[in-house]
Amino acid sequence: MDRQEVGKLGEQAARKFLKKRGYRIREVGFRCPRGEIDIVAQHKDHLVFVEVRTRTSLEFGPPEESLTQAKKKHLIASALTYAGMHEDLPSLWRIDVVAVELDDRGRATRIELIENAVEQDSPRTW
Repeated sequence: MDRQEVGKLGEQAARKFLKKRGYRIREVGFRCPRGEIDIVAQHKDHLVFVEVRTRTSLEFGPPEESLTQAKKKHLIASALTYAGMHEDLPSLWRIDVVAVELDDRGRATRIELIENAVEQDSPRTW
């Protein structure tokens, strides 16, 4: 599997995982000049921006550890851009990470949700 295929399989697994937990998927693959958000969802009273990190090997650590500070900044900037482009959003929001590990056949062997995985200094309201 190439990197792009691994990413797509991870995102598919993450969407299914989130839906089972009551998340309503609003958008997939939101792109803007500041970056990309894999999944935009709503869970209870929160708008949730989800970064999916997928790995097929733990040689370089678990998937959630691959999130760099630069990527976190891009996620926050992209979330703020999304909010500026859409109306009637929940006032509360957060950025979660879904870590996905795949076996050599592309099946998920571990999926973990990490809520509020990306923090920022100011309160999480628009």
